[in-house]
Amino acid sequence: MIRYFLGSYIITIAGITAAYFWGNHVHSGTGLQCAFIAIVLGILEVSLSFDNAVVNAMKLEKMSEVWRHRFITWGIAIAVFGMRFLFPILVVSIFAKLSMLEVFNIATTDSAKYAYYLHQTHAPIVTFGGMFLIMLFLNYFFNHKKEVHWIRNIEAPLSHLDHIKGIEIVIALFMLLATQNFVPQEHKVHVLIAGISGIITYLMIDGITHFLEKHEEMRAAKCAVQAGGCTGLISFIYLELIDASFSLDGVLGAFALSKDIIIITIGLSIGAMFVRSLTIMLVEKKTLAKFLYLEHGAHWAIGALACLMLVSTVREVPEVITGLIGLGFILAAFVSSILHNKKLEKLIAENKDCENA
Repeated sequence: MIRYFLGSYIITIAGITAAYFWGNHVHSGTGLQCAFIAIVLGILEVSLSFDNAVVNAMKLEKMSEVWRHRFITWGIAIAVFGMRFLFPILVVSIFAKLSMLEVFNIATTDSAKYAYYLHQTHAPIVTFGGMFLIMLFLNYFFNHKKEVHWIRNIEAPLSHLDHIKGIEIVIALFMLLATQNFVPQEHKVHVLIAGISGIITYLMIDGITHFLEKHEEMRAAKCAVQAGGCTGLISFIYLELIDASFSLDGVLGAFALSKDIIIITIGLSIGAMFVRSLTIMLVEKKTLAKFLYLEHGAHWAIGALACLMLVSTVREVPEVITGLIGLGFILAAFVSSILHNKKLEKLIAENKDCENA
């Protein structure tokens, strides 16, 4: 456990220290308060991202050691600086029609004004992430080749829907149009564009991944190595987009605890590092293979999160609800997996007894 989470502990200590000094620098005497908020934000990020860790582990199992290492090094840099700091500034810059430098100055000097701008862009941001996750959810369960089902009465019928070509896109677009009808008039176009962009982004990444995986098997040894590198890169991008979609809700919700982008970035970064460490542990310990339904629970959690993100375009959804629903699916799948393993062990023991008799 120490080996997997050592880096996370180091980042946590460094982050809390930085939050303390930044708090005292901006508002004298608030160092301890800022350090505490950073810790709470880190815990919030971890609680919201258990399903993200499971999905990441599922993808990482198919990646080489090189790309796993890059996911931890490059990936955490993108997750911390890109999604928790740079991406919100970029979005505000686009929708507020301000330069990124101006938005950066607002974020670091006038946190209330920055929070206001970010709140105005909430609907299109979460719609993009929600549509991306909806496509991920639907494509996982709409698969007739999937033989293992957790909630059989629901998952078994869903698995045959992939015979209807493009059904995932139709459902996603229907959900997007339904959502767009409820958002304020000034956000309708932005929500529609953001949602379609989320669907297109998923289709592009998923399509490229399948193309490379298919052709990788048909090439010679040298070409296969090259294709593996391409596949690793695409899978890396795919994981980063999944992580980004998961983090959108957390980034926006973090402003309920603090308006300071630096403190928010530090707190969410601590959580993101622990999620990365948890992901690597799940991969190396073969946890998904040991607990059969964990992957299913993670995808049900993804579907629930995506729906809540769409709901949040018109009505505020407390972070505690988002976190508990996702965690609930993971825990339920975990318990079901344990019961399945015990049942399997019992059958094996009974068969051995019969053979001995």
